[in-house]
Amino acid sequence: MNACVLRAARDLVLEDLPEPFPGHGEVLVSLGAGGICGSDLHYFAEGGAGDFRLREPLILGHEVAGQVLAVGPNVALVKPGDRVAVNPNHPCGRCRPCLEGRRNLCRNVRFFGSAARFPHIQGAFAERFVAAEGNCFPIPDSVSFRAAASAEPLAVALHALDLAGPVAGKSVLVTGSGPIGVLLVAAARMAGAARICVTDLFDEALAIARAMGATDAINVAREPERLASLAADIDGFDAVFEATGHPAGLASAVGAATLGGILVQVGMLPRGLTPAPFNPIVARELRVVGSFRFNREYPVAVAAIASGRIDVAPMLTHEFAFAELATAFEVAADRRRAMKVSLRPA
Repeated sequence: MNACVLRAARDLVLEDLPEPFPGHGEVLVSLGAGGICGSDLHYFAEGGAGDFRLREPLILGHEVAGQVLAVGPNVALVKPGDRVAVNPNHPCGRCRPCLEGRRNLCRNVRFFGSAARFPHIQGAFAERFVAAEGNCFPIPDSVSFRAAASAEPLAVALHALDLAGPVAGKSVLVTGSGPIGVLLVAAARMAGAARICVTDLFDEALAIARAMGATDAINVAREPERLASLAADIDGFDAVFEATGHPAGLASAVGAATLGGILVQVGMLPRGLTPAPFNPIVARELRVVGSFRFNREYPVAVAAIASGRIDVAPMLTHEFAFAELATAFEVAADRRRAMKVSLRPA
């Protein structure tokens, strides 16, 4: 069985690995498509994502969908032949965050393709992989595997939106027009936001944000003053989502928020300590909250895509087979060429 294995920074290869078998309450899934995430790109380029560093070979991939091939003992929710989107998050259910209903903060979580713990939790960029029965959500034939795999990053966006509170009729700013940024746009539009502004450095990415519902798209490399002007005109944005993971993006997000507004930090900032503009945060009495992965939003994301309430098609720019692995990661890292690159076994 072929799998995409990262052995060290920039050492990503196809390896022939033993076939997996489902255990109690598990299912065997044939990969239909998997989206290359920003964390996958960081693992590949740097040997780590944020503070999570590679310490052994790791199968990448956590944005996945496929078809159930076989089921283990006591599986009742899905059956062989079902097409499913697969939630990569498997919290323990026993630690304090889990018992308090904050399962995304589980201390013992098993998350596909993550080096957060050792031994690492292997990912799902493999011809076949095993998942918990409760993590598999059936999808209709009308939804492609590529679209269904986008449920995971959409769940991230929905969680951030939930932390911000109701945005219906309000003004929203998203800094960063990457996959999470444009999904924040789509989620905010679905939630009834009146105005949705997106900033980025590349016109190509901003065009996709517009296609997914942005009312304003600002290239801050070319028009650095335009965001401040727009924020002044509307007395600041009610809810701001920082999705660049860059200190400059954080600074612009703080400056554009309305007095007493909320800023949700979604993008992972560089490893270690990051300078933050706390004086204006204090003076503006902004509420700043971090948003990590997702909690119970995954089935909501699957339903939104399956129903057509959110159309992810504009962000699905490229698809490659495993045999083109090097090209897939090269294209995915080029923000002028790609938004969301998908992998499939063949």
